[in-house]
Amino acid sequence: MEKKEVQKQPVGSSTQSEFVRSLEVKLDSMKEGFTSNKTLNSLLNVEQVKHKSAEDIAQIWKQFFATRDAVFAVIPGDTFDLIWRRSQCCPSFLYALPRKEGYEFFVGQWSGLELHFTTLLNIQTAGDSAPSQLILYHYSELQGDKGIVLMMGECDFKFLNVQEAHCLANQVQLFYAGDHFGLVETFNHNPSDFKYMAVISLLEKKRMGKRSMDS
Repeated sequence: MEKKEVQKQPVGSSTQSEFVRSLEVKLDSMKEGFTSNKTLNSLLNVEQVKHKSAEDIAQIWKQFFATRDAVFAVIPGDTFDLIWRRSQCCPSFLYALPRKEGYEFFVGQWSGLELHFTTLLNIQTAGDSAPSQLILYHYSELQGDKGIVLMMGECDFKFLNVQEAHCLANQVQLFYAGDHFGLVETFNHNPSDFKYMAVISLLEKKRMGKRSMDS
């Protein structure tokens, strides 16, 4: 019998569902613990999606993560540019997470394109060796051509559930890309003037605080 040549599909011919399945396999292989040096190429074949529109890529990203307990987002490039510029002069901030009894505070610290969240209590007791409870990875490889930045998070589920992790992640745009960056500047450059109650008051006003989480 003659051997039939296996015809390879041209790059980019895969369907949306095939991209999602590929992403699922790659993420499942790395789901144990935090992953160092995680690149977008380790999750998604960047060359294969370059021909797709920003809307299609966003759909692939959202379609996959929507079925999992995961923190994720597709951030407009202009919004991330603002966040990134501001993070260079103000790399840390104090975030408030609603709990059953009041609030728990987390310090968010930028390290390159990663944003690490650690409880304030851990920092006070362990200092620089305090472990992260949540890491947000931002991928800007497609920003120039597609105008989007992909984000995914890794969470220590012994300390946070997905809803709580999303609450912290959503606060990043609130404080770094909105009209409340003054609080971040005060925290970084005039810490003696920083009022943590201002953070809680803003979260309550934006319905991101304890009363909203309890409802």
